[in-house]
Amino acid sequence: MKSVWQRLRRLLCLAAVTLSATAAEDFLDEVQDFLSFSARDTQWRGRLSGALDLEGYRVQLPAPGVLGTKDGSLLESRLTVFLDAQLGSQVYLFAQARADHGFDPGEGPGQLRLDEVAVRYAPWGRNQPTVQVGRFATAVGNWANRHDSWTNPFITAPLPYELLTGIWDTDAVRSSTALLQWAHIRPGLPAAQTALEKSLRVPIVWGPSYADGVSLFGGAGRVNYVFEGKLGSLSSRPEAWQRGREQLTHPTLSARVTFRPNQMWQLGLSASTGSYLREFAARGIPAGYGRGDYRQEVLAHDLAFAWHHWQVWAEAYASRFTIPRLGDADVFAYYTEVKYKFTPQLSGAVRWNQQLYGTIPDRGSRTRWGQEVWRVDVAPGYRFSPHTQLKLQYGLQHGDSGRRDTTRTLATQFTVRF
Repeated sequence: MKSVWQRLRRLLCLAAVTLSATAAEDFLDEVQDFLSFSARDTQWRGRLSGALDLEGYRVQLPAPGVLGTKDGSLLESRLTVFLDAQLGSQVYLFAQARADHGFDPGEGPGQLRLDEVAVRYAPWGRNQPTVQVGRFATAVGNWANRHDSWTNPFITAPLPYELLTGIWDTDAVRSSTALLQWAHIRPGLPAAQTALEKSLRVPIVWGPSYADGVSLFGGAGRVNYVFEGKLGSLSSRPEAWQRGREQLTHPTLSARVTFRPNQMWQLGLSASTGSYLREFAARGIPAGYGRGDYRQEVLAHDLAFAWHHWQVWAEAYASRFTIPRLGDADVFAYYTEVKYKFTPQLSGAVRWNQQLYGTIPDRGSRTRWGQEVWRVDVAPGYRFSPHTQLKLQYGLQHGDSGRRDTTRTLATQFTVRF
């Protein structure tokens, strides 16, 4: 375990020294120019770009959120390639492909995926209603628009996007006892089964929620809007995004409206509703009900603020998982991020997260159906150049930590952008 971190430190030091050299920076500039292309005397143009991320994690078990590690240490590498193409004045195409060991950092086999591919059509010009079709990130909230490793001041996602609840998308809840066991509220499950269940649970929003769908967006003055229909609820997992046909008869409808009173502030309001069960979960649904009766309903608020060296982001999610014959499983989560730029290269960020659960009827009384969690994250970052940056992150989490009162996470990420 110690040797892994020694290797990681040497790798990061070597990468930082090598890529910050003038020759390397000139090379990356040439790569950017080479990957840009256009057709002469037309408005057809495109660009390939990407990022190489090297990440290391050291956590106290059980691993928090969507991290997958059995011994508390994890070394991850990820290559992301983006395509942006403008086809005339009305059509825009974008795509994102990734090579890693799974959408979330883990110890699985290597894989190559097409996470995003979509086309936009703007028949009436800029800032007018635009249609988008394909696989793309959700419009709900403000984190999905800034979740990539270069833009995000942290390494991990905020709590609403990665803390697993007791809800499964692979099976329908039949009783309060089952839900409380799935949420690890009521003891009785062996440790091995508890660890296995981590792969079955879902958060409020799974990362940027790259599900297939169609959206309509536009704006008027200081107000912008997005309406989208997607083949996957906000809580749907990455595996389900690749199988959109499962939700053809149960699409998720979402909307977001933003208001920008001035250049410093942006305020947003989002709503979403859709079935959270996967197709094969239908076999466990009680007679008289269908997948459409198991819905995730979300109401979210967000804000963004920027002033001189300060940036602030915040979101609050109220999510309800409807469970026939049992009631509603409500959960509320929020976070606030503050980033300060000490110099053009050095910055620091702090994030406070909290997730709270409602109650469900259980044995004649009402019982809270999840472990209430708070987490604080601290992340300094340093940009060596327009192409390279290094981030560190320390997280302290209380709740949903097994027998521990708190768990600690240390992470580091080195990014090369081209």
